[in-house]
Amino acid sequence: MPASLVENSYGKSRVRLTKIIRRTDRHELFEVSIDIRLEGDFANSYLDGDNRKVIATDSMKNTVYVLAAEKQFESIEEFAILLARHFKTTYSQVRSATVEISRDRWERIAVDGQPHPHAFAGAGSEQQICKFDGETLHGGIRGLQVVKTTASEFSDFVTDRYRTLRDAKDRIFGTVVNGDWEYASEKADFNAAAESIRRALLSAFAKHHSLAVQQTLLVMGEAALSACPNIKTISLEMPNKHRIPFDLKPFGLENRNEVFVTTDEPYGLIRGTVARK
Repeated sequence: MPASLVENSYGKSRVRLTKIIRRTDRHELFEVSIDIRLEGDFANSYLDGDNRKVIATDSMKNTVYVLAAEKQFESIEEFAILLARHFKTTYSQVRSATVEISRDRWERIAVDGQPHPHAFAGAGSEQQICKFDGETLHGGIRGLQVVKTTASEFSDFVTDRYRTLRDAKDRIFGTVVNGDWEYASEKADFNAAAESIRRALLSAFAKHHSLAVQQTLLVMGEAALSACPNIKTISLEMPNKHRIPFDLKPFGLENRNEVFVTTDEPYGLIRGTVARK
């Protein structure tokens, strides 16, 4: 069967790096996972096994550690830009380089009410992420777990033969927020931007009386745009992590909206992108 190679790319994934920035008064801890993808003049490797233009993925891995040692950076966004531009400018056969970085969230341990300068505690599965493809810079957040025990409703939705869910005027609202935003510029205080967006998302979630996850998603997106003028759009993904009231009647008890079964699957998944007008 006649066929042709119409697209190709390759790279190195899950390059794990720990970098410590040792300041005089405190240390900064970066623990990241990096994915690198290159596109360019590599077709001959696929067609003929001619590898003369191929940069080994092991070399890509080594580049991460060498540049981490040689260069100074304050954020994962800066490091992503640095890496992508290195591959694009160093190798003429590279047409584009895309770098994605996810950073584990570590929080300073409080000692006597003050954040410790060099001791940290893990913040669960939450991560900060970024992506740079040579033209567009994105930041984001993964695994931001939130729950509110009231001020959430869901009612007046479609009634047909498939509906069994009752209207809820007071329910638990739990989700894991995943967000992606597009920066307006490649130059900004990215750490401050990410923290301001995170605070805005949390505050909006807490304060908003929700009539639907969809409505709260929009309110949270608007809050993030308002808090951070350095971003153009924000996309949010919010799975509805259900807590279902447990039926205590067979045991002669009344459930006073206090006892629930926590479920992981299946779950509703709500997505939306909010942009400035």
